[in-house]
Amino acid sequence: MPFVTLREVLADAERGKYAVGAFNTNNMEIVQAIVEAAQEERAPVILQASQGALKYAGIRYITAMVRAAVETSTVPIVLHLDHGTSFEQTMLCLKHGFSSVMFDGSKYSLQENIAATRKVVDVAHAMGASVEGELGKIGGTEDDITVDERDALMTDPDEALQFVTETKVDAFAVAIGTAHGTYKGEPKLDFDRLKTIDERVDTAIVLHGASGVPAESITKAISLGVRKINIDTELRQAFTRGVQDVVQNKPGEYDPRKILGPAKEEMKAIIKEKMRLFGCSGKV
Repeated sequence: MPFVTLREVLADAERGKYAVGAFNTNNMEIVQAIVEAAQEERAPVILQASQGALKYAGIRYITAMVRAAVETSTVPIVLHLDHGTSFEQTMLCLKHGFSSVMFDGSKYSLQENIAATRKVVDVAHAMGASVEGELGKIGGTEDDITVDERDALMTDPDEALQFVTETKVDAFAVAIGTAHGTYKGEPKLDFDRLKTIDERVDTAIVLHGASGVPAESITKAISLGVRKINIDTELRQAFTRGVQDVVQNKPGEYDPRKILGPAKEEMKAIIKEKMRLFGCSGKV
């Protein structure tokens, strides 16, 4: 089946009060792990490619691999740009068939972010694609942010309403205490802030930096309106575990299929676990 848009899968998620997993990919084994897991779990899924992934694999390779997976799939699949930081990058992805793009204008002032995001939205919607926007800054690691800095970087609920209303984004990434990469200690999410934002905006909320966030926090975030959850670090860790296990236990192995195959299975296990936690398993 063809790619579906972010708007479509998140509308279903809102009706069902669950979240859809968004998993980052960099190579063939990761694409296969994500799609096979979704197929076996009968779950909608979002495959994301960051600017780093596109630079590493090439946009043509990423798109072709995901298209090949979609041809034999019977579950809804979104091909999404994660953290696009320029108008040109989002347009390139749309040109190559991405059904959704994220424009990350969080480094700009509120008005600059709104203007730049709305420009992407106007073109993407005209092409039948979806757009995710972001307001607030998600840190690199939780422990590097002091209490005062944390609050300053988090999404302001009043600004959230203005941003969503004026940009008309299909999904809205918020900063409520998660971070990209690995955590030092347990992340403390601002659920009161999330609840207030959900009450004010009528747009699907996205949680970035969810790798390593405790299951009970994920469940609570979903109950408060989160409908898209990003997972990257835990897939990288699973991939590395699979490869290291083969290299350490079978040092004479040189067949890449036998080295990368176990890594794919490690990732599939994590992806299935997340889909069940998010509540999207069995929704297709």
